[in-house]
Amino acid sequence: MIKVSESAKKRITMLMEEDGFDAMRDFVRVGVKSGGCSGLSYDLKFDHSQAEGDRLFEDNDIKIVVDKKSVLYLAGTILEYSGGLNGKGFVFNNPNAQRTCGCGESFSL
Repeated sequence: MIKVSESAKKRITMLMEEDGFDAMRDFVRVGVKSGGCSGLSYDLKFDHSQAEGDRLFEDNDIKIVVDKKSVLYLAGTILEYSGGLNGKGFVFNNPNAQRTCGCGESFSL
């Protein structure tokens, strides 16, 4: 469903520890919400619990939870992390997006 690159795994693990989460037990909640310059935007946060209807995936030792309405928008997405001087932070490479904005944080289908 959602793939996690090695660079994203390292950054997620570090940020989870800083925020008091355990990468072995807790998970990353990924979703899609209305908004952004292209119509839809990505939502990424850490969570301890699942809600009814959530789908749980695991890739590269990272647990990912996606709410029911976001699953179709995110199928096949690769979560990457780009650091450095020109780095954007977390980047969603979404094969379903027909158009993305310049910042890479919003998209449309």
